[in-house]
Amino acid sequence: MDIIEYLNKIHQLPQETHELLNSLFKPIQLSKGTKIMSSEKKYHKFMFIEEGLVRLYYEKEEKDITFLFLDENSFSAPIDSIFYNLPNQYNWHVLEDTTVRLIDFYAFENLLLNLPILERTVRTILIDIVKMISDKLYALQFQTAEQRYNFMLESYPNILLRAPLGHIASYLGITQQTLSVIRAKI
Repeated sequence: MDIIEYLNKIHQLPQETHELLNSLFKPIQLSKGTKIMSSEKKYHKFMFIEEGLVRLYYEKEEKDITFLFLDENSFSAPIDSIFYNLPNQYNWHVLEDTTVRLIDFYAFENLLLNLPILERTVRTILIDIVKMISDKLYALQFQTAEQRYNFMLESYPNILLRAPLGHIASYLGITQQTLSVIRAKI
């Protein structure tokens, strides 16, 4: 789904806003394996994924640990860089050919100041993102590995076809062996 169609599902935006968004959000085609952002660097881009899959991960003790998968109709931005002027915490890696729309965050922020309907739309999106992260935190703290697996399948129904099992296991906070045992049960 393209960015205009997605935003219109939340709040109907005027036609002139469509044109403005299409001119400011630059489409970029990314090939599988591309690293969009690296940890320890600062970025100031706001991103919408129209098609494809991106993995956010961090490296600890020579392991990479998946924090989040971003698929179609996902907005994201490197929060630490944009709001705290700190290096990005995560590496952003494309898991399949992906189409993103990028805008400089400060240009986007200026756009929000001038278009209240767009600001309300983004507020709705941000609430959904906070809820998604809250659900993940709850799952990691209070659910069994099997419950987390089932929750992941609800959140990302096709993830088993799109991401390597090692990335999925680290997202769930389990080993690949535990993931295999859970998958065999179901």
